[in-house]
Amino acid sequence: MSPRHRVVALVHPPQSTFELGCAAEIFGVATPGIPEAYDFRVATEHPGPVPTLAGYDMHIAHGLEALDTADTVVVPGRNPPTAPASPAVVDALRRAHARGARIAAICSGAFLLAGAGLLDGRRAATHWRLVEALARHAPQVRVDPDVLYIDHGDVATSGGSAAGIDLCLHLVRADQGAAYAAQVARHLVMPPHREGCQLQYVDLPPYEGRVPDSLAPLLAWAADRLGGQLGIDELAVHARLSPRTLARRFNEQLGVSPGRWVLDRRITAAQALLEQTDLPVETVATRVGLHSATNLRRHFHRALRTTPAAYRRAFQQPADLG
Repeated sequence: MSPRHRVVALVHPPQSTFELGCAAEIFGVATPGIPEAYDFRVATEHPGPVPTLAGYDMHIAHGLEALDTADTVVVPGRNPPTAPASPAVVDALRRAHARGARIAAICSGAFLLAGAGLLDGRRAATHWRLVEALARHAPQVRVDPDVLYIDHGDVATSGGSAAGIDLCLHLVRADQGAAYAAQVARHLVMPPHREGCQLQYVDLPPYEGRVPDSLAPLLAWAADRLGGQLGIDELAVHARLSPRTLARRFNEQLGVSPGRWVLDRRITAAQALLEQTDLPVETVATRVGLHSATNLRRHFHRALRTTPAAYRRAFQQPADLG
């Protein structure tokens, strides 16, 4: 049996308990019915009592040496964000990254990654209120104000605190497959993939007109019919909107086009079928509405940088095969 993937959360006083809790809940809490895939621990520069923003201290047993054996290092926010990190912390992060550990920052944790030079010349996410501050603090970083998270493979960043859950679930999906991530998300009572982007949470000027109707009923309807025809015309007819109005609402509420949303859902459905069944790739393609194995392979590779066959070899669950 291969060793569990080791995740180390690197905390900094005073630590935000929510952001740390996001990582701990997903990587560190044993859940009945879900195999334990991670070894989670918390580390800090000076082990011992670490004050939190919630008014109490945490006792942290591990020092920076824990990063030397981590497969993933999570930086769950910093307060204040622009506070300089000690050379020891920066060096520990750089060493971990250099030997191949994945470094992930939640919310303001991106400031530490930027300070360590891990985001130079790259896109990065942070809380939408901190976008301008990060751009000033690290002009070498291309800060994206819209997205919930960005993953470069070796380095990842998330938007605001709750977007850390989205990022952690994404990392679980990359490590363990879509079906395992869906189990974790179901335990958390949240979707395995949250729709939209940070734009939907930014403060906007008061809107004098009628508030747009939610797309939720349409999305639920479409998700149950992925194998059928789901072009913008079909979606618009069901929503009783013009195609132009529907496209505008998708962009306003989800930050993507209707076609992009449908394709993403089809890829996710294909992942689950590849993991949980032994259906031929051609049949999987038909069931999710991509019509042919060639079409599925093209979209699958574009989205995930792998083939359906390689994905199945990596994530298929033999016990679940019918």
